Amino acid sequence: MTKVQVVLAAVMMALGISLVGQKIHSFSDSSSSSRFAIIKKDSVVTMPEWISLYDSLGLKKQGLSERAFYCAWFGFHKVKLSNPIMAIADFTQSSRNKRLYVIDFLKKKVLFNTYVAHGRNSGNEFAERFSNANSSYQSSLGFYKTLGTYQGKHGLSLKLEGLEKGINDRALERAIVMHGADYVSEAFIKNTGRLGRSLGCPAVSIADSKKLINLLYNGAGLFIYSGDQHYIKASSLLTGIDVLSDVQTLGVSRL
Repeated sequence: MTKVQVVLAAVMMALGISLVGQKIHSFSDSSSSSRFAIIKKDSVVTMPEWISLYDSLGLKKQGLSERAFYCAWFGFHKVKLSNPIMAIADFTQSSRNKRLYVIDFLKKKVLFNTYVAHGRNSGNEFAERFSNANSSYQSSLGFYKTLGTYQGKHGLSLKLEGLEKGINDRALERAIVMHGADYVSEAFIKNTGRLGRSLGCPAVSIADSKKLINLLYNGAGLFIYSGDQHYIKASSLLTGIDVLSDVQTLGVSRL
């Protein structure tokens, strides 16, 4: 190489452009201690696994935000689940929407999409406030593992173990469970303009409750997301993730 070629190569490397014209954006994947990249060459883009799955399942059309799915996918690879199914409650959405998505990450299928309630002190139509405290009657964000079932005042109910200390780890003592409720229905939305609210539980419709509980009990996951940046920074299961930056960069790359 001539001196000019050496200088030119150094400038190109500093700009992130290789000598063969490939531009590479790297993102850390702390769940596997590896790196993955988006490589763009001749208008062909290779996407990370999570965004390919998001697209192939048509989740954008179903209303699930990329950021909610990215966090759920990221955390799924850190939690130890005996059942590879994750239910995602996207609380960035109105309670008028079907904002609960049950996804089999192994078979790469959406198993269910339906309504889910938030706690009455978390907000009206939208969930805006969250708490891990007893008697707060607010929803708690983060990752949960499903346990066994029992018959309670709402009929068949699913116990939930909060996996994040200080965020949702009081779920069992607060009796935060998945159960059916008559205030989770399209009729209730029509009459009030929003879904009914629970005492903090991710309540579902009576019609859907048994099917959902049968899909999720004993070792599946539940992730409740709101876009709250304080939660994302505090979550040990999301350490290393940069939701705003990563998703924005990926969105630009797909244009």
